[in-house]
Amino acid sequence: MESISIITAKLKNLTWDKMDVFILEYEKDERAGVQKLVEKAKKQKEAYLAECNRIEGMKQFEKQYSNLSYICGIDEVGRGPLAGPVVAAAVVLPKDCDILYLNDSKQLSAKKREELYDEIMKKAISVGIGIQDESVIDSVNILNANYIAMREAISKLTVEPEVLLNDAVTIPEVDILQVPIIKGDTKSISIAAASIIAKVTRDNIMVEYDEVYKGYGFAKNKGYGSKEHIEAIKELGPCPIHRRTFIKNFIDDSK
Repeated sequence: MESISIITAKLKNLTWDKMDVFILEYEKDERAGVQKLVEKAKKQKEAYLAECNRIEGMKQFEKQYSNLSYICGIDEVGRGPLAGPVVAAAVVLPKDCDILYLNDSKQLSAKKREELYDEIMKKAISVGIGIQDESVIDSVNILNANYIAMREAISKLTVEPEVLLNDAVTIPEVDILQVPIIKGDTKSISIAAASIIAKVTRDNIMVEYDEVYKGYGFAKNKGYGSKEHIEAIKELGPCPIHRRTFIKNFIDDSK
């Protein structure tokens, strides 16, 4: 008879397509420890099926344009921070995309975002990233800098999308069919994927900036206006990556 430790290891390494086999094999084992593992397997299966259904629901817009070859999701990160760039991502996923747990990047842990970033980059047909720094933001305002970043992201795709699924906006100067979707990063797998790529890219940039510009806590706050960040600006003064148009209300108090 197999030990419970061996059965536990089996469950830990089990792929979803083998879950039913595991349950059938051990559900008649009367040992309490084994029964707990069987119940755990059943709950994991239920959670997996629920996630599959959720993701299927997030393909509603992709299905509407299933006659097209390349459907692109677009999203941006970094409209609100006091420092650092705005980053946009354009992602074209395959029609048979099997990536689970895609969602608004803000709803995911940093670890999960990084895992999904790697999976998206591996499985996507094409990914384009646009980055516009604080000088552009201060020059043309954040909305226009956001549009520039989005156009840059589209231009870096290796395929030409036939429709753009955008998170809420319509991008000027783009001659491609656009579908703005309110809260699109929770309703479209393509937009959710773009949200994750943009978020991880920008977070990594801010972590690098934290090594260059000490004292502002960029690795932690990612440039957003936390209490500690604002106090650091007042104490140290702004650094080169601060958005002057975003900090003018309290920059006069800086040294």
